[in-house]
Amino acid sequence: MTYESYQEAVKNLNKYAYHYYVLDDPIITDEEYDKLYHKVLAYEEQNPAYIALDSPTQRVGGVALEGFKKAAHLSRMWSLEDLFNSEDLRKWLERVAKQKANVSFYCEPKFDGASLNLIYENGELKQAITRGDGAMGEDITQNAKTIRSIPLRIAYAQRIEIRGEVVIFKDEFEKINLERSRLKESLFANPRNAAAGSLRQLDSRITASRNLVFLPYGLGENELDQSLLSEKMAFIYSLGFKKAPLRTLAKGFDEIEEAYGTMKRERESFEMMLDGMVIKVNEIEAQEEMGYTVKNPRWASAYKFPAVEKITRIKDIVLQVGRSGAVTPVAIVEPTPIEGVVVERASLHNFDEIDRKDIRIGDKVIILRSGDVIPKIVKVLSHDRGEEIRPYIRPTHCPVCGSELLDEGALTKCQNLECSSRVANSIIYFASKACLNIDGLGEKIVESLFEEGLIKSVIDLYALRSDQLLALEGFKEKKTLKLLEAIEQSKHKECWRFVNGLGIEHIGEVGSKSLCQHFGLGFTTATKEELLSIDGFGEEMAESLLEFVRVNAAYIERLSSVMQPKAPEAKAEASENPFKAKTVVLTGSMSEPRGEIKTSLEALGAKVSGSVSKKTDYLIYGEDAGSKYDKAMSLEVPCISEEQMREMMA
Repeated sequence: MTYESYQEAVKNLNKYAYHYYVLDDPIITDEEYDKLYHKVLAYEEQNPAYIALDSPTQRVGGVALEGFKKAAHLSRMWSLEDLFNSEDLRKWLERVAKQKANVSFYCEPKFDGASLNLIYENGELKQAITRGDGAMGEDITQNAKTIRSIPLRIAYAQRIEIRGEVVIFKDEFEKINLERSRLKESLFANPRNAAAGSLRQLDSRITASRNLVFLPYGLGENELDQSLLSEKMAFIYSLGFKKAPLRTLAKGFDEIEEAYGTMKRERESFEMMLDGMVIKVNEIEAQEEMGYTVKNPRWASAYKFPAVEKITRIKDIVLQVGRSGAVTPVAIVEPTPIEGVVVERASLHNFDEIDRKDIRIGDKVIILRSGDVIPKIVKVLSHDRGEEIRPYIRPTHCPVCGSELLDEGALTKCQNLECSSRVANSIIYFASKACLNIDGLGEKIVESLFEEGLIKSVIDLYALRSDQLLALEGFKEKKTLKLLEAIEQSKHKECWRFVNGLGIEHIGEVGSKSLCQHFGLGFTTATKEELLSIDGFGEEMAESLLEFVRVNAAYIERLSSVMQPKAPEAKAEASENPFKAKTVVLTGSMSEPRGEIKTSLEALGAKVSGSVSKKTDYLIYGEDAGSKYDKAMSLEVPCISEEQMREMMA
């Protein structure tokens, strides 16, 4: 391949990709595309100095980053005023008319995704910045380059900011969650959550695998001379960007309502999620004259789609006991059809919510259904109560095992480790690496043992016999002996592992270590005052422990006599170092197990916590850092990479 034929091949590949990813109109087979792509790749490997900036090979993610740098937008990214009904729209139009009469409006879908600002200079994509606080975001340029609907080069030389929404199509969202479920990873809550999470991956190869789509909705700094927003957007689309569906121009209230009605009716047929319609004054001169409030442009608003609500009646309130022991109330309502689905249950969240809304059995209520989420009760029609209405009495005992419940208002939990609703989960947690680390005792094996009636509590693990295991499907002699040996080796472990393995609400690894350091194996006799004297122990933790011991005292004694955990040794004080007496939080994937890193930090006198707060001194992050990193940034907690941590340790 010559340099000239290479350039022609790059040009053709970009044309084919534009038709496939932007126009949804493939003009070549995947096989032919792949053949040409690999010819280009082979040429570039032999001639790295001549790689074209807009070559499709440059969209493949590269090495993982340590973190995202902050970057300023050239002009502010504003939020929009929300309109929820026709009356809100009328008032907004009246305000517009007072400032500028006889204007038209540009209406387009409001996509439910993650906002992104693209900066082009001399026709090249120079920077991609997340929305952030509107003035400052994070530089995710490498990730943006993996999104095929974002041109790497455009036919416009002046500096320009192009704003848009990064979305994941509904079918792609389902594929991602199916794969995450297969890998036993936490699922994304919705396509918007998936788009935002994918966009902020430190490893751009993950972003590249997610099939994100960029849909432009506006401009920041620009020198375009068109007088209408619709004309400017038409020019942007001509540069190679994907067009938003159902864009339209409107004059006044009636035409805007008509466009809104059409969009609302057809939103389910769209490939991406919508949550409303954006309305903007079309005349650029009028936009400039109207200006901005402290928060919003005066010339634009978001007309939100209404949630689907219906009136029904509560027939009963039943209790669900989760595998963690959490007790959740659920309302049984009269069968109510909502958008083709007959609803018979509604979420009540927790018992505090019942009290706050004064929900009673027999009440008429308004329920709201959004997508596939279980409907929730948004309002009680208390004015329509008759004599048959009766208050709901909050439960004090588990509906499954009858033991006393831990009641903290928002949280109500069965603490009984022998409750059949939570046995399997408590054993899985007990065997995990953070607790007794019983190798080979995974979730499927625990569930199999429980279903066969071989274990009804953790104590039963230590009575298992080889003949019982060999009778189970999939168990051979070697696997059986290995599991029994791992169970036996879990005896005589550190006190804190034993306590952590009990799964006491609010008492994690840090709390377990503190308990054992202060009381050793005598933690079951500690008083509330003694517990509150421990550094970091609050009212909630103390009450939870006392309730747990009340319910499980005999069980803890039996399990302790079987396992004989070791009392803690006196802890030597760490020498001076950057982590001594500091509270740190770990997040993301590290080069070695996080448990080993925790041990190293604790040896230096650090307190390793599981959650970020204002009291956190450092957040230490690895690859795929998530919500903890975001929270740390918002609280201005110092964030350091694993490499920086090791430098500080040295």
